[in-house]
Amino acid sequence: MSLQIVLACLITCISYISWRVLRPLVVKTPLSILPGPPRQSLFSGNFSQIFNRNGWKFHLDLVKKYGTTIRIHHFLGDERLYTIDPLALHHIFVKHQYTYEETPMFLTMMQLQFGTGLLSTLGEHCDHHKKQRKMLNPVFSLKHMRGLLPIFYPVSHQLRDVLVRKVKNGEEEINVMAWMSRAALEYIGQGGFGYTFDALNENSRSEYSEAVKMLVPLGSTMFAVRNFLPLAKLIGTPKIWRKIVEWTPVQRVQQARSIIDLMHETSLEIYSMKLKALEQGDEAVVEQIGNGNDIMSILLRANAEASEEDRLPDHEILGQISTFVFAGHDTTTSALSRTLHQLVLHPDVQEKLRQEVTEARKDGDIGYDVLMGLPFLDAVCRETLRLFPPVPTVQRVTRQDITLPLLFPVKSADGKTEIKEIPLKKNTGVVVSLMNVNRCKAIWGEDAEQWKPERWLKPLPETVASAHLPGVYASMMTFIGGGRACIGFKFAEMELKLALSILLETFVFSPGSKEIDWMMAGLQSPVIKGSDDITPQLPLKLSLVKH
Repeated sequence: MSLQIVLACLITCISYISWRVLRPLVVKTPLSILPGPPRQSLFSGNFSQIFNRNGWKFHLDLVKKYGTTIRIHHFLGDERLYTIDPLALHHIFVKHQYTYEETPMFLTMMQLQFGTGLLSTLGEHCDHHKKQRKMLNPVFSLKHMRGLLPIFYPVSHQLRDVLVRKVKNGEEEINVMAWMSRAALEYIGQGGFGYTFDALNENSRSEYSEAVKMLVPLGSTMFAVRNFLPLAKLIGTPKIWRKIVEWTPVQRVQQARSIIDLMHETSLEIYSMKLKALEQGDEAVVEQIGNGNDIMSILLRANAEASEEDRLPDHEILGQISTFVFAGHDTTTSALSRTLHQLVLHPDVQEKLRQEVTEARKDGDIGYDVLMGLPFLDAVCRETLRLFPPVPTVQRVTRQDITLPLLFPVKSADGKTEIKEIPLKKNTGVVVSLMNVNRCKAIWGEDAEQWKPERWLKPLPETVASAHLPGVYASMMTFIGGGRACIGFKFAEMELKLALSILLETFVFSPGSKEIDWMMAGLQSPVIKGSDDITPQLPLKLSLVKH
């Protein structure tokens, strides 16, 4: 009897998978009319191409060959929409943002890793996200960003001094990525939580820093497994999920578990410390790093003063700590490292920027308005973030049937029909290429794929304004837009500009001895070309500026 049940289950599974894989060949969907690449695999479609660590060329060729809105194939015959159309993006991220929500895979992954934070909650039909944004938006206001600059300066000085000691006797090759990662963690620790991870102490190994920088690379090696995470919710409670992870005999799963455990333990330590200081009164708060001007101190005070309806429970505040680290650490590290790498590849730009920041800093540290207003520094940062968004793609899924309008009509796969809108069924997956929309020649001009900071020193093409991209930063989609726009983009911009101003005043950056490849699996990160090591690395030569 038991054998018959097993055989019946096996036949059912095989039949289901076969139907899912073969269905698109016989059943047409609203996406079937769109152009797009052929399936690389009957089982996985274009999945391994879309999410390949070396997928740059595939993504760039997609738009050039098939257009701005196309069809791609996913697992088990699933069809997904791939778009960079400006009107479609406004529809997705702003006008109907609660219809196009984060994917179940992403939400489950964030929930399992970090708890109920900003990245793991939904909007309209589950008011956690809207409630959290309502509480957090004022915390990331311009007023509070100004107050963070005095906290950031000591971190920047410590980073500079560590590197000075390493090159005081002459030029040295240094893994710049490692030190940018440490600095980004300290910016978040001190500016975000009034806490030091001791990440810039050159005489000690920062376990937390080493762990955090490996979380995304590890996740990128388990991309296929992550697609089945939503099934976790069907098989029990978080305790059961935890046991399943503990019993999984896969080394990288266990490495990820150890990293997440360390992050959670540290979050508990930070939260307990902040609550204790708040309970002891203003004197205790002021005695902490940042004098109580860090984001978490401001958030806790605002939460305590909020109405019962708006107040966030303890577990949601706790969930923000690891969420802030995850969302802000790797992205800032990637942006800062990429900018330095571009400056190495363009030494004339590096020298021009050095002259600007050196002149601005001739009397010492500068204020917020001066720092943020340096025109060439701003141009370099904008251009790097435009051409190389740290997160190259984002995904959404439709929560109901809806029609997606297009600014740029596309031809049907057979070339006979012009398509101006696309009917999407509930649970249709949507992939948005932030990298491709930021490089779209119809928007940015014929030189859109070139790194040219000087484009920001003159009026942008009229097509940029007329596209009405819904991004929150500089008419680009790097930090997306709408209710799920990056809440900390001003925080990240200030980190980036401050670090560059301090470093370029002091150091000359030159190419290292090893060639660098940039991976794009989930997050852009540099690795040694030809190496199997997934650890992010950016070895560059540093020497002191000769005044």
